[in-house]
Parts: sequence; structure tokens; C-alpha cells
Amino acid sequence: MANDDPDQPLLSDAKDTCLNANEKKTLQRRRLGQCNNAYISEIRHPEKNENQSLEWLESFLEKQNFSFKQVFILLFVYLGLGTLCFFFIMDQIDGKKTYGFIDAIYLCVVTMTTVGYGDLVPHSILAKLFACIYVFFGMALVGIILSKAADYIVEKQEFLLVRAINMRGKLGSSQILKEVETHKVKYKLLSAIAILFVLIVVGIAFLCFIENFELVDAFYCVCSTMTTLGYGDESFSTTSGRLFAVFWILSSTICLAQFFCYLTELYTEIRQRLLVKRVLTRNMTSSDLESADLDHDKVVSAAEFIVYSLKEMEKIDEGDISLVMERFKKLDIDHSGTLTESDIVQSHSS
Repeated sequence: MANDDPDQPLLSDAKDTCLNANEKKTLQRRRLGQCNNAYISEIRHPEKNENQSLEWLESFLEKQNFSFKQVFILLFVYLGLGTLCFFFIMDQIDGKKTYGFIDAIYLCVVTMTTVGYGDLVPHSILAKLFACIYVFFGMALVGIILSKAADYIVEKQEFLLVRAINMRGKLGSSQILKEVETHKVKYKLLSAIAILFVLIVVGIAFLCFIENFELVDAFYCVCSTMTTLGYGDESFSTTSGRLFAVFWILSSTICLAQFFCYLTELYTEIRQRLLVKRVLTRNMTSSDLESADLDHDKVVSAAEFIVYSLKEMEKIDEGDISLVMERFKKLDIDHSGTLTESDIVQSHSS
């Protein structure tokens, strides 16, 4: 590899390679001036930047809200069809029944979230076959679509959570957005914990005051429901209880799944940061230099060092490097070891 300037990017536009030294200096001065103007504007007009940040946040949430509406429509159709079917075959369902329509939608939610208390059980061939088909579609809906909706809800809470945590610091909207983006996974996890705690308290309170559970039994029922364990010895047995369960079971089971998802994501992120820090701070050895010397010319260029460091950080692997090198060789028509505008033109024509 040729010795690259470490201050220049690895991949440059084809036109930049044709610029002479004076043109490059002029381009650098323009870019520097643009950066300085942006920095000065941010200092002199912080309220303008905050407004732009808020506009960006609002536009982002509007786009997400569009897909969120689609999720609600799909959920409504799924639960609506399931409720009608279970309602018409309710005489083929065994168990303690309260009110036909409420029992039907309650059975839909218990089935789709795989809680399966066992308080309502299909006993005919038709009911069993429908339950089998319904639960598979329900698992797909919960696992793919509703989890995205839950992720959207948690992301909306991130901004409020960071604002509450930094209330005394009086951070502006742009600073809060920057903080959210920097520690995105951490605040997602904290938001999920907060929502989960509220759902647990609400569930326990409802079971104690409406279903007349003892405190320990209520906590036991909440835990077995949220984890979809569903032993069935404790469940919602009243009409109002089952109506509440329709919303609470759906929210709590998905929220718990998101919590574990964020927990795993945070662990992976922390591990990755520690690995990056170790790679950037450890002392280089002669064997490291030998490994970094991809073209074996006894000299490690900036590009080679970057590729080697990224590989050590597990950002890329040997397979990725091989694929990129194959692509480079195909584009390097004249086999000069560098890409020029003529190489690109010839590769398009060939």
C-alpha cells in the first residue's frame, strides 16, 4: 500500500484525486470556514440550534408515528378477527366464563402472548386447531411488530428521562438530544425499567383491590404473567379483571421482553467500548506491526494501521477485508495498486 496521509480519509472522491495542490488547499480552507461558521452560529444562536433539534425530533417522531398507526391497525385487525372467532366457538371452550365478548378478547391476548393460564381451554378439534394457528401468528406479531412499537414508546420516553435527570443542569434541547444519542442504550434500559416498575405496581394494585388477591399472591400472579410462565393457579377471573388484563398483559409481557433486549444490548456495547479502549491504549509490538503490514513491504501505512485496528476492535474480520480487496482488484484495471478516474471509467465500460 502507498503511504497515505493519516489526516486524509481512506476513500476520496474520484475528482479529488485530480485536484492539484492549490485546489486542495482552497477546498480545505472552504471546509474549515464552513466548520467555523457553524461553530460560531451555534455559540451566538443557541436557541436556533435548539429549535432545529426540536424540529428534527418532531419530524422523526411523526415518521415513526405513521408506522406506529399501522401497528395499531394490524393489532386491531388481529384481535378483532380472533375475538369474533373465539366468541362464536365459546361453547367449545372449557373453563370459568364471565362475559362472552370480554372472555373472547381475553383469550386472544392470553393466547398471543403465550401466557396460557389454563382458565379458558379449547376442547373441540375446531377450537384447538384455531388456537394453534392463532398463537403462531400472535407470536410473530408480538415478536416483530409490537416489539418495534414498544421500542418507539421507550424512545419517546428517553428525551423526557434525560431532561428529568439533568433538570438542575438546565440542558438545552440540542444538548439533551446529544446526550440521548451518546448513551442511547443506557437510557432505553432506564426507560424500560421505569415503565416495567409502573406496570408491576399497577398490576399488583389491581389484583389486590379488584380481584381480592393477597399481596404475595398478587405479586406471584404478576411475575408468572409477565414472564409468560402462566401456571394457571392464579389468574384474572372477573369481567373487569379480564378487561384490564387485555391491556395489561400485552403491555407488561412486551415491556419485559424489551427490558432483556436492552440489557443484552447494553452489555454488548460496554464490552465493545472496553475492547476499543484496550486496542487504542495497549503498546504495539513487532508482531502487531507484522500483522498490520498487509502488503508485506516492511512499512505500515495509515490505511493499513486503520484496517488492522478495526480488525482488533472486531469491527471487521478477515472475510470483510478479503471481500473489499477483491472488489479493489476488480476496479484496479491497470494493476497499479491505486484507483484512478480512468480505472473507474474502464470498469464501467467492461
